[in-house]
Amino acid sequence: MTFLIVEDSRPTRNLVKNYITEIKLDQKCVFLEAEDGETALDILKTKFIDFVLLDWNLSTQITGLDILKAIRSTEELKNIPVIMITGDSDKMNVIVAIKNGANDFASKPIDPKSFSEKVVKAMSNVKAG
Repeated sequence: MTFLIVEDSRPTRNLVKNYITEIKLDQKCVFLEAEDGETALDILKTKFIDFVLLDWNLSTQITGLDILKAIRSTEELKNIPVIMITGDSDKMNVIVAIKNGANDFASKPIDPKSFSEKVVKAMSNVKAG
């Protein structure tokens, strides 16, 4: 299973990788990382991705919401599970993310138990659908 972690903070990317590794999935996990929106879009165009963990607030012109919209509007990518991650506590962001196709939303600081449950739930929804 290939995860794309789109996050401009290396420590947060490492934390997300550790949390996913701790889930003990029944398959090998491969992690690709993008620290900006441009790199994320390039990876999505050239690599097969199973799951995206996407920061809302990227420090580039392309935002997490832009990437989410690109994923959902591309036939080959539209069914990839996406969990948005943000340090912003604005509830409107959650609503906007879900309306634009995010499977779920995690707030920073990331709670490991809750995050793991969201990842497993998003994965099972894709398998069931």
